[in-house]
Amino acid sequence: MSRIRTFIDNIESYICRTLLATFVGLLFTQIVARQLFEHSISWIEELSVILFVWFAFFGASYAAKLNAHNRVTFHLKMLPGNGAKYVEAFADLFWIAFNFYFVYLSLEFIFKRMNKFWKAQTLGIEMKYFYLVLPIAFTLMAIRVAQVHYRQLVKGVEIADPDAIDLAELKAQKPVGVSSAA
Repeated sequence: MSRIRTFIDNIESYICRTLLATFVGLLFTQIVARQLFEHSISWIEELSVILFVWFAFFGASYAAKLNAHNRVTFHLKMLPGNGAKYVEAFADLFWIAFNFYFVYLSLEFIFKRMNKFWKAQTLGIEMKYFYLVLPIAFTLMAIRVAQVHYRQLVKGVEIADPDAIDLAELKAQKPVGVSSAA
């Protein structure tokens, strides 16, 4: 059971890795085809763009899981005690609400407003399949934001700032190129 839970907990990471490897591989194939064989494969560029957009949306969800998304927080550092955590959680309720509203709008657009004849030009696949990334990624993002606050406020887990560098850890590391005999 723990392997399944670990997989689900890291699903965005696995998806992002797969998408990145796939679209970089496709673009490399396109470059080789153009430079060595003087032939362009038309569908590769369209698929690469779509996979890059998916990568960005799933990457945003992964950033929300790590609490690494962009936000202005300097004013929160002035709050006493755990005040910053509660203000951040309250503000993120609006973000979660926006995500679910966006999920609703995107599902309505995909299944009620999109014409089934809207297709990717070179791939020939209905666009609704590519747009499905929107409700999936925004649902995952809302869940991840809620998870972060659950871990912080209910379980008392201190979420590390991914941008912070531990100065003591840096000082403990030996600089590259410096020998111990010096």
